[in-house]
Amino acid sequence: MKTKISGFSYIEVMVATLLIAVSLVPAMEALQTGLRGSAIHRDTVEEHYYLQARLEEVLAEPISALEAATLAAGGPAVQSSYSDLPGTNRRRIVYLSRYDGDNADTDGDPFTGTDPGLLWVRVEIEGTEQSVESLITRSYLP
Repeated sequence: MKTKISGFSYIEVMVATLLIAVSLVPAMEALQTGLRGSAIHRDTVEEHYYLQARLEEVLAEPISALEAATLAAGGPAVQSSYSDLPGTNRRRIVYLSRYDGDNADTDGDPFTGTDPGLLWVRVEIEGTEQSVESLITRSYLP
């Protein structure tokens, strides 16, 4: 009497191997995309904290010093003295301006007809889209 040997044939093993190989390619591409995305996210978070640190340093200054730097800068699109020195790696540029919070002059421009004691601060990394902004008043600063 013959005994039947059970198991997979050569063709079945080849088909299974082919199916695994075909399904692994998209899975590996998805994994690679996720890894790239996490690296971008890590860099973005690091830049945010780097900017936030400079913003906190500026906010810790006395309001009189910030107002003097605002006058010296001359406008919202002009770098203030709180910016990093030119040539600094990942240079942070600080913009200071008086701010029109109530739009009393009805021109829609937040940098004209300014409110006393209200300052706008923007910190950005030179050459990138990363920035943080804040409005500050006399009552919140030393």
